[in-house]
Amino acid sequence: VYGCSTSTGLLEALGYPIFVLLLVFWTQEDVPDQKYLCTNCNNVLKKALQTLCGHRYCSACLSWVVRNNKNPVCQKCREEDPSTLSEGSLLAEERAFGDAAINKEISELRVHCVTLGCSWCGTMKNFEEHQTLCEYALIPCHTGCGHVVMRKKLADHLENGCVNNVTMCHKCKQSLSSSEYHQSHSVLSVSKDGCRFSEVGCSFGGSKEKIKEHEKAAVGTHMLLLLQYMKQLKANLCTASKAANGFIPQSELNLENKLHVFENIVAVLNKEVEASNLEIMAFQRQSELDKNLIRGLELKIAELHHCLTQKDAGLSRLHKNLLFSEQASYDGVFLWKITDVSRKLQDSVTGRAVSLYSPAFYTAKYGYKVCLRIYLNGDGTGKGTHVSLFFVVMKGDYDALLPWPFRHKVTFMLLDQNNREHIIDAFRPDLASASFQRPVNDMNVASGCPTFLPLTKLQSPKHAYVKEDTLFLKCIIDTN
Repeated sequence: VYGCSTSTGLLEALGYPIFVLLLVFWTQEDVPDQKYLCTNCNNVLKKALQTLCGHRYCSACLSWVVRNNKNPVCQKCREEDPSTLSEGSLLAEERAFGDAAINKEISELRVHCVTLGCSWCGTMKNFEEHQTLCEYALIPCHTGCGHVVMRKKLADHLENGCVNNVTMCHKCKQSLSSSEYHQSHSVLSVSKDGCRFSEVGCSFGGSKEKIKEHEKAAVGTHMLLLLQYMKQLKANLCTASKAANGFIPQSELNLENKLHVFENIVAVLNKEVEASNLEIMAFQRQSELDKNLIRGLELKIAELHHCLTQKDAGLSRLHKNLLFSEQASYDGVFLWKITDVSRKLQDSVTGRAVSLYSPAFYTAKYGYKVCLRIYLNGDGTGKGTHVSLFFVVMKGDYDALLPWPFRHKVTFMLLDQNNREHIIDAFRPDLASASFQRPVNDMNVASGCPTFLPLTKLQSPKHAYVKEDTLFLKCIIDTN
């Protein structure tokens, strides 16, 4: 069912947003996909908005969630993976944009009216118009009598059953219901305090301005009342003719005159209806133009949002390049500071992050590009017992001008932060190893010291290899 079936009184009591109830079912072949459902109310989206996290909300739902929560977070993000919540999961109306594509798809969904007796079937975009025309829809009587009747039976109700559909007879001064109305006294006339159609059953009253607005808005209802009245007049005329035995009495002539008057009135009303229809069509055309303008603006906003996203990505890349430039070394000597050692060691033990790569550094301005790779819980022969430290030759911008294989001596140092006993190890490249040939991929296979330092010695209180949860590694490449 599209919309919310809970009563508005209960919704207000609970503090939820109130939506218009649309009695519409989806056809079996077009059950709505999950992408058409609101993240908040789980009903089909109404004026869909997409948030920065990529989820969709009804416009009213998003407004309600933001209004009623101090720090609103996307419920779908929370359900999918609470550990990945980010700034994009925070909800704000100004950070959401209209999803024109989804709104268009929803407007084309096939639905049918569930009003008892109605066989209408069509698309969602035509359903609201159908609601205003459905002959089987239950509507309240406009006289305030408290009855709810089918739209097609409203005229019968006004004529035969509405207790509030009364009028004052100008001759006998009595208030009569529509079923008791004095045909011989009725004359369609203009009243100061009532609608011009009070003589045929309309009970509206008020100031001249209100009456004028009422008569313009209730053209259809007045025509139904006139139609019922004319039917009654014709029936009376037929009865009078039969009773006259061949001659036309004065009462029949009066009835014919009244019938002629009412036919003229209906003709005038028909012209007013035609004029109103033209106004409605003009309004609909203007509305469609406005919708096209809004869609164009939404597309422009989406395009600007895409451009901003691309610019943000570009700024992020520039920021990374700047950090790299600040950390890069061009003389073959590199000092690597590793923080949060306890957490990273635990990640290596559990397998969440087995190894860490250092930033890249160079043997010279236009020299070899290299980096370090460390396994805090060991690798190969040192797994689980030692810290393993390796040297990695990377693909550089000037590899075509450099001699290969890489043949420079590499020295590793783990610095004792109390400057007592540094851990030092060194090796010369195996010139036959693929690790030191010119790189074909971004990185060659790492090579170095799998048993660089026993884990028991890493946390030893006699040394300060880890201090304030930080360690320092130094790599020296002999470029002579």
